[in-house]
Amino acid sequence: MGTLANHNPTGNPDWNKKEIKKETEILLEEIYGLVNKLYAEGKQSVLLVLQGMDASGKDGLTRNLFKMVSPAWVNVHSFKKPNPEEAAHDYLWRIHNRTPEKGMVTVFNRSHYEDILVPSVYGFLDNVTIEKRYDQINQFERHLEENGTKVIKCYLNLSYEKQGQKLRERIETPSKNWKHSDGDWATREHWDEFMVVYESLFTKCNQAPWHIIPCDKNWTKLYAVATILRDTLKEMNPQFPGLDSERFS
Repeated sequence: MGTLANHNPTGNPDWNKKEIKKETEILLEEIYGLVNKLYAEGKQSVLLVLQGMDASGKDGLTRNLFKMVSPAWVNVHSFKKPNPEEAAHDYLWRIHNRTPEKGMVTVFNRSHYEDILVPSVYGFLDNVTIEKRYDQINQFERHLEENGTKVIKCYLNLSYEKQGQKLRERIETPSKNWKHSDGDWATREHWDEFMVVYESLFTKCNQAPWHIIPCDKNWTKLYAVATILRDTLKEMNPQFPGLDSERFS
């Protein structure tokens, strides 16, 4: 039985929505304070990797997760089909070029894992090359962590049924028409194949552990990721630096 079979996309049935939303607001305030210290300290950084199928809500999650945080402290990057310059380099070149500088939080809306997922499902690369990429990504993430960047990886666990509902909303709701893409429906036809590859990622690319996030409800998704981010920042223990002044010391 795969990893995803043990995770409910709707979250913990014992969670109370009203209570969880109150707790989430407290978490977001804590995240604000900790990211403020991280930025001021300027010695560590965080890379938050968000992976998930189309309509899993990566954009909305990012917006709500950092709603109290200064935009100066957070960078967000979305990786699509490589442009000619990116394609002329190795596949991790454009990824490494976007990792966070000291003091920053960077969010990857999709990531280097697309370079395993897409070629695996559509057969763009042979199995030998794919297997090498598992090792290369583990080495890449180890390199980041050994050089001061904490890597947090979240898979947004959206059910097949909920995805269909959200994709239909993009067609039926005028204010959401701009989100619609025929390609999302084409990708949906390969759902089972993508799930098989994700299971391999959870097993083989675990230099930084994966977190499986219940995603069918926005409030459970935000609470789960906010808890992980807050806990990680607390473990990093960033501190405001002392006064650096000969005149006032």
